[in-house]
Amino acid sequence: MEALILYYDDTYPSVKEQKAFEKNIFNKTHRTDSEIALLEGLTVVYKSSIDLYFYVIGSSYENELMLMAVLSCLFDSLSQMLRKNVEKRALLENMEGLFLAVDEIVDGGVILESDPQQVVHRVALRGEDVPLTEQTVSQVYLFSLHPLSGFEFFWNFPNNLLGP
Repeated sequence: MEALILYYDDTYPSVKEQKAFEKNIFNKTHRTDSEIALLEGLTVVYKSSIDLYFYVIGSSYENELMLMAVLSCLFDSLSQMLRKNVEKRALLENMEGLFLAVDEIVDGGVILESDPQQVVHRVALRGEDVPLTEQTVSQVYLFSLHPLSGFEFFWNFPNNLLGP
C-alpha cells in the first residue's frame, strides 16, 4: 500500500504511528462498500476508484456531511483534471495539479472550498501565473489538454506504503 498523506495536527506525531494508523484504516475500509467509518475516535469518509482510495479524516465531532463535501470536491476536481480517468498512473503523472487542488480545498485543516468548479478555476488561474519556461512538463501538458478551464487528505495506493 502506497500512501500520500497530509496531516494537519500531531495526533500521530511519529512516522511509525502514522504508518500504523494508515494501515489500520486501509484494512478496515478497503473491503467495504460504505462511505463512512468511525475508527480510533475519528470520523473517516472514503471513496475508492479503480486502484486508489481517498480518505478525509476528522475528529468524531466533525460533521460527516462537511467531510464528505471535501472528499467529493477533491474527487470531482481530480475527475475533471484526469478526464474521468481517476487511477494511479494518471494521478502520479499529474501530482502538481493534485497538490494545487488540495491547497485550494483545505489550508492547515481548515476547509476553504467545496465547489469543484471553483477549485478548477482557481487552480487554472494559479497555473497561468507561472511563465511557460518555469512550468514543469506535466503542467504544460495539463494546460494544453485543458486550455480554457485548466484542471480541476489522504489518498491511498494499495501497493507499498510510502512515508509522508
